[in-house]
Amino acid sequence: MTQSLGGQNISSLGKLDGFRVEINSEEARGDIILDRPPLNIIRMSQRDQMSASFAALDRDERVRVIVLRGIGKNFSSGGEIKGFLESSPEHVSCLAQNVMSPERCQKPVVAAIQGYCFGVGFEFCLACDFRIVTESTLVGLPEQRIGMIPGSGGSIRLLHMIGLQRTKDMVMRSRRIPGPKAHEWGIALECVADDALDKAVASLVQELAEFSPLAQRTSKGILNGAQDAPLHVGIELEGQAYGRLRSSHDFREGVESFHEKRKPEFRGN
Repeated sequence: MTQSLGGQNISSLGKLDGFRVEINSEEARGDIILDRPPLNIIRMSQRDQMSASFAALDRDERVRVIVLRGIGKNFSSGGEIKGFLESSPEHVSCLAQNVMSPERCQKPVVAAIQGYCFGVGFEFCLACDFRIVTESTLVGLPEQRIGMIPGSGGSIRLLHMIGLQRTKDMVMRSRRIPGPKAHEWGIALECVADDALDKAVASLVQELAEFSPLAQRTSKGILNGAQDAPLHVGIELEGQAYGRLRSSHDFREGVESFHEKRKPEFRGN
């Protein structure tokens, strides 16, 4: 693919390893699509390329919302096992840096999850802002089965998301959690029928794309930062950002469109 993304030509990354990137400018949507069916295994080199692609989509002015999804019946069964033995301890110790690329994006990132979603595939999804699963989805961190632990942030993100006991249940027992329970536990925003995933994701993308890009990225940054901060530090962060947004074009446009009873035209500045 030679499409330009955010000023970076995708071809500069080399041949994309097991995934592709698509942009729908009419929907203000950019997709990173795992494309190594049937299990969409993620290789070591692929992690760096996916991280660079997230960053490029984040810079691309045509894109308001980023979607991470997979081809076929499964999102991803996880990483290529032999890659861990071929990499140095120093390298694998830093794997969380590329897997957290969805979180680093200022734009909203949605994970569309079907079938198997294990290991690093699940860890990429946990770094996204929103996760939609299906009734047949299974999510999990199976590393205990090969004498290892999750190494790209998965167990720690789960700890913040679902608490200590449930995280130990998933990690220490390599337990697979079905889609409905993932939704019940708060891992997923929504659980839909298997044939309704694309529609549910498209609906969420459309909704997110209609908001002010400036307010969206400000909210994401505050919430991500405040998650690890004491209560009153988070409140201070929110208040300071609120004051800065007061002078933005998007805020003025939002107020004026409200009073004029029309749809706002947000520019992100």
